[in-house]
Formats: sequence, C-alpha cells, structure tokens
Amino acid sequence: MELISRYLILIMVCFSIAAYTLTLNTGNDPEITILLVSVVCFLIALWLERSLPYRKAWNLAQQDIGVDLTSAGILVAIVEPLLKVLLPLIVAVFYASQRGGLLDGVLPLWLEIIFVLATVEFGKYWSHRLHHSYGPFWWLHAMHHSSERMYTLNGLRFHPLNYSLNFVIAMTPVMVLGVSPEAIFAYLAITQPVVLIQHANINLKHGWLNWVFSTPEVHRWHHSTQPSEANRNFGNALLIWDHVFGTFKAPEGFTDEKEVGLFNSSRASYPAKQCYFSQLLSMFRAPCCST
Repeated sequence: MELISRYLILIMVCFSIAAYTLTLNTGNDPEITILLVSVVCFLIALWLERSLPYRKAWNLAQQDIGVDLTSAGILVAIVEPLLKVLLPLIVAVFYASQRGGLLDGVLPLWLEIIFVLATVEFGKYWSHRLHHSYGPFWWLHAMHHSSERMYTLNGLRFHPLNYSLNFVIAMTPVMVLGVSPEAIFAYLAITQPVVLIQHANINLKHGWLNWVFSTPEVHRWHHSTQPSEANRNFGNALLIWDHVFGTFKAPEGFTDEKEVGLFNSSRASYPAKQCYFSQLLSMFRAPCCST
C-alpha cells in the first residue's frame, strides 16, 4: 500500500503509455485500448477508496450518487460520442477550403505528442478558468462543484455544455492544425489515468508528483468552498499552465476541517440537492449566473 500511496498515478500513466505503445506496434485499435485502460483505472480507484480512503465520511452517499451516475451515463453514452463525430466533421469542412493542416506530417511523433500535451492542456486550463470567472459559465460549472464530498464519480459530474465547451476549446486547435490521430491518442493515454483518479477519495502521498500531475491531493484545493483556495489548480491532468500563470497551490494545508462544495455566494441559489435534470435546467431559471 505504501508503493500505491506514493506512486499510484505514475504507475497508471506508465501502464497506459505501455499499453498504447503496444497497440501502435501491433496495429490494434488505440481507442479500444484507451477505453480498456480507463475502465481498469476507474475500477482501481473505486477499490482503493474502500481500502485506502482519505476521508471515510466521503465514502458515504450524500444525495449525490443519482446525479453522478446520470451525468456519467449521459456524458459517456451521448455527449462524448457526439463530440467525437461533430467536431471532426466541422474540421473537415474547414479543410475543404484549405490545403491541409499546418503541422500535417511536419513533426516527428514524439514532438507532436509534446505539442498536443501543451496545447490541449492550455485550452482546458483557460476554459476551466473561464468557467470560474464568468457568471453564465460558472452556472454550468457549478454542477461539478455542487457535491460536498470528493470521490471517483465526481470526475464525471459535468453539465453537458460545460463538458462540450472544454472539449471544443481544447481540441479544435490541434485538429485544425492537422495533428495526427496517433498524437491525440497518445495525449489521452497519458492524461486519462490522471483525470479518472483525480477526484478519488484515496489517501495518496505523491510528493514531487503533485507539482506535475493534477492529483487528488492538489485538486482538493480546487473544490474548496473558499474562492481564494478554489481558484487554483485549474489544470486538466498536468499543472504546467498553473505554474506558468501563478495559480498552482501545493497540497500542504488541506486539513480535515476543510469543506468542499459550492461557494457561499452560490449555495443559496443553485439547486445542489436536487436531481440531475433540475441542475441541468436551472440555467434557464432565475436567479442564475451568480459567481
């Protein structure tokens, strides 16, 4: 358990990269490989929440499992497949009037992967930060913050519009520039394990890895009820842009007394205890958009 506590995310990322590399060398479908790796990471996180919890109280339901399961089902079965079909179609229309992407076949794969990592994480960083600073976007993002505990399923608790905006803002630039599918799948292979474990209620002690990856330890600050603490660590899987733009906050200091959930300014108006569809549709009912 000591090894898991210190290196879980690094182990999972290395496992995912190895599985993806094997897929490239054998000509198998990388999307299936990444899906299988994601399922393994998700199941491991669920198991570790029971055997190595950060807070035992966070393993108890708080009128949130229904919301989380509904959100997960809609994102996985509807939203993500639609985005994967529609965005490439839009890019294809763009290409119809162009002569290919700027980076089409220009860079070696390893450099292309670094470029995708930096670019997609940059887009997700600023999309996330925008959802914290602009009222209507915060109302969408409030669904993600409305749970008063952190556990694995929280990572799939998103308003579909919030999720779609993150996806489009982050992925459009690399697709328009003509980055190869192999580089995009490599990005997913590196980041998916981090994102799937990010909200898990696991007692990790990742040390220096907390300065590289958005681990549960650093991401807890982002879910604090205090804006000065929550407006930190916006990175999706990597924290590179938090370091660049001065929003990184180290894990030390997150004590047992710290609460997670909505800011006080949103608690009175956002229907956090209501069902998924009430939260989904609240953007059309007053009062909304308070930050």
